Amino acid sequence: MLKIKGLQKTFNAGSPDEVQALRGVDLHIEGGSFVVVIGSNGSGKSTLLNAVAGGFLPDAGQIKLAGRNVTRWPEYRRAKLIGRVFQNPFSGTAPHMTIAENLALAAHRGQAHGFGWALSRHLRQAFCERIRALAMGLEDRLDNEIGTLSGGQRQALTLLMATWLKPRLLLLDEHTAALDPKTADQVIHLTKAIVAGEGLTTLMVTHSMHQAVNLGDRLIMMHQGRIIRDITAVAKKRLRAEDLLEQFNEVRRAEQLDPGTAEMLRALYV
Repeated sequence: MLKIKGLQKTFNAGSPDEVQALRGVDLHIEGGSFVVVIGSNGSGKSTLLNAVAGGFLPDAGQIKLAGRNVTRWPEYRRAKLIGRVFQNPFSGTAPHMTIAENLALAAHRGQAHGFGWALSRHLRQAFCERIRALAMGLEDRLDNEIGTLSGGQRQALTLLMATWLKPRLLLLDEHTAALDPKTADQVIHLTKAIVAGEGLTTLMVTHSMHQAVNLGDRLIMMHQGRIIRDITAVAKKRLRAEDLLEQFNEVRRAEQLDPGTAEMLRALYV
């Protein structure tokens, strides 16, 4: 489904602010897999999602999605294949448009039609049914501006919009980080239900150790623009948050050693 080979990206090359954000990343994700990505700040995890989404062109490497080489595709063209939910609950929607109008945009992404057709009675009924499943009491508020909703309500609707057309790939970029714990749990529950129900191939970035060990069927740890851990299947099911924290600490300890010893220690955990 998603094949990444030798992906490299350096920002501000040749300047004092140079950052090697991606250093030859290789990643193959099978269709229907739910992959969670973790890493410290600056590890390259969000940069990886941006590269897949088309936020910038890589310096080197290749990205294939659903059998198509999308490496040089602009972001708007990839949007036909990709659904994305951002960290900020107020991203990804038009705040001064109604709930129904925002959902209509999602339902007809990539099509050129006016709202007179897009907001048909049939489509409004479909909106009500799908929104009712969120159990947030929003099915009777279709004509409310989406900007008047709480962060959790808006993030739930954004997730619904991102998956309305069943994208080939769903990108979740720390989509609960700005929410309070109770609301975050609600959105995570909804995420699990939608991903499982639709069988979506999903790539999710998170800072939460709890989410990392309890979500998905594969866990990837990034550090300094590289994938340094790839935990799958049975090993992931046995993983605890404490184990994950210890692996982070192991990486930090390795950085304090001389380069040769550090590289040897990292190799033991790859």
